[in-house]
Amino acid sequence: MLEASKPTFCLIHPMDPRGSKLGGIETHIRNILKYYPDDFNLTFIGVDEIGDLPLGQIIQISYLNRPITFLPLLAIPTQKLNKAGQSLSESTTLLFTMALFKHYFLIRRLLKRVPVSIEIQRFEFASFVRALGFKSIQWVHGEGKPDQRMDSLLKKYWFTHRINEYLAVHFSDYIYCVNQAAQSRLQILFPHLHDKCEVMHVAVDTDVFSPHSFDLPDDILRICFADRLDEFKDPPLMFRVLSKLHKALEGKIEFHYVGDSSADRYPEFQLIRDFTILHGLQSAQGVARVARQAHCGILTSYFEGLPCYLLEMLATGRPVCAIRLPQYDSLINSGLSGYLINRTEDVEICENELMHAFLITWSQIKSQAIDPYKINQLIQNYSISRQMSRLFDKHRRHMITQ
Repeated sequence: MLEASKPTFCLIHPMDPRGSKLGGIETHIRNILKYYPDDFNLTFIGVDEIGDLPLGQIIQISYLNRPITFLPLLAIPTQKLNKAGQSLSESTTLLFTMALFKHYFLIRRLLKRVPVSIEIQRFEFASFVRALGFKSIQWVHGEGKPDQRMDSLLKKYWFTHRINEYLAVHFSDYIYCVNQAAQSRLQILFPHLHDKCEVMHVAVDTDVFSPHSFDLPDDILRICFADRLDEFKDPPLMFRVLSKLHKALEGKIEFHYVGDSSADRYPEFQLIRDFTILHGLQSAQGVARVARQAHCGILTSYFEGLPCYLLEMLATGRPVCAIRLPQYDSLINSGLSGYLINRTEDVEICENELMHAFLITWSQIKSQAIDPYKINQLIQNYSISRQMSRLFDKHRRHMITQ
């Protein structure tokens, strides 16, 4: 049970600490669950992914032997959580928001017992926290636009996203943006934000993701990708590049995918099916194992926050070849940790340039010109030890006694 002498740190997010929902936000949350300071109680308001818990009842669980007070509001299986809803009735975010208000009085009683600081990852939950009488620390993980490709219902209901963003900005006590572009956009839209908004990148667990030498037993290039295959990540481009690499390397290539997204929904996946190894959902340790066995990572997204997958690959000492986004510039250095390719209107030019970037990287790996341990040094400022202390110091300063 909660220790009355300790303040409470509360996370509100539609996932299960025991589950395997995949994504950068979920990785960020699992890092918090693993490393939150001993002078906090941790309360998690989420969902039941397994289907074995009483809903709307407060229970005690543990995550890696760390105690958590858990309140599951809905039962939603992992496979559904990892798939973008195609209608409002399938929207996890909407269903979870409704469940929050349904359990308003229970949650208010739970959080009013002790001083509390609340952290949320989605704009949609800010109004609920405000209705409770609390402010929150809000994270901004992405910077998508309505004219960009995406699976989620936000593309169709973008105006609701803007309304929730406006409310979250005004209701939150402090805001962290995962990259400079997201912060700049918010500060242009909301000039008053300069005193309560800063950049804090997501963190990487360097205890799990540590540098390893390349394994080169059979001259087969192994490329790894670990994340959802959402439309904004441009899987068709990724698959076409891998197909061209397969031809250029005369079949000496494997693609390792970690996740449970249905790659088959993209026709281009048929081009690479025969040399793709599907690892399914994995723990952080499982992702690290696949990354160590691989030689390179690949990113082709139209937009991102700062992908945990990118940091994890670099922490493992694996170079990444990617379609350029500004937030990658300090991490992917030509010849050291991979290559960045500008997206071009002529898609074939873009594909060919990214393919050649992999061929160059592969040649450098085989000639030992790329050092995994030097790559790992690029992400030291993103390590858990540096990021978590900074985050929880902020929560201590913004603790609200009700």
